[in-house]
Amino acid sequence: MPVYDYACPHCGPFEALAAMSAYADPCSCPECSAIAPRVMLTAPRIANMDGGRRIAHDTNERSADSPKRLSSHGPGCGCCSGGKKKASRTLHRPDGSKTLVGTRPWMISH
Repeated sequence: MPVYDYACPHCGPFEALAAMSAYADPCSCPECSAIAPRVMLTAPRIANMDGGRRIAHDTNERSADSPKRLSSHGPGCGCCSGGKKKASRTLHRPDGSKTLVGTRPWMISH
């Protein structure tokens, strides 16, 4: 059975064991026997949770509000790692036309 937090209007907050089916039901205060509603005062206790479930919760929380990365390139990427740039095979002519040198000489440039 899980431990739930309750707030007595006379004595203040206390914890009590209750069945999971009675999670929303009020509980009687152990000191004055007044009816106390359930409240959320502490974070869930996940220390006893198995590692796989804890990792799943962490991943879920992290992905809920984290922005997606724009760069999905890995280390050694040619476009953003500062490596040598590939030489352009475009030939620029004085009249402003362009041609790809060595490939498809029959094609007309744009």
